[in-house]
Amino acid sequence: MTVAVYPGSFDPIHNGHLDVIARASEIFDRVVVGVLDNALKSYLFSATERANLVRQSLPPGGVVEVAHFSGLAVSFAVAQQATVIIRGLRAVSDLDSEFQMALMNRRLEPRVHTVFLTTGFANVYMSSSLIKDVCAHGGGITGLVSPPVEAALRHRLAPPAPDIPELFEEAR
Repeated sequence: MTVAVYPGSFDPIHNGHLDVIARASEIFDRVVVGVLDNALKSYLFSATERANLVRQSLPPGGVVEVAHFSGLAVSFAVAQQATVIIRGLRAVSDLDSEFQMALMNRRLEPRVHTVFLTTGFANVYMSSSLIKDVCAHGGGITGLVSPPVEAALRHRLAPPAPDIPELFEEAR
């Protein structure tokens, strides 16, 4: 049985992530989506909320599980008895930092391999940061995230109502 972990912040998970998860689940016997809780980062959603949003975004059944972790992804992989860390790539610009991370993980634990999966063309431009920014400014995010994530983002980031002065106020 080949176990793979797909670690990330997933703040929030979007369709690019879901594309990578779907393809990984066709390759590996068990896929564990690891939701990172890094005390040095600030998140829109807590690790528990992010893990729940991942669960709500996945189809029922299947080989995918969700857990949250802190620390090194390679340590999480070992704890899950995984021999593979999945990393998603959107563009060539992602490769440099991902390659460095893969080499460090390999040095820390030679039995854990990194596998890069590119996202589909429809998701190349997506990032959680960009989606949050668009939502915070009232833009459309339907089709970029699952319905539960869209609802959570709209609830958390609903733009404030504009402060419009009374146009027909009588002159004093």
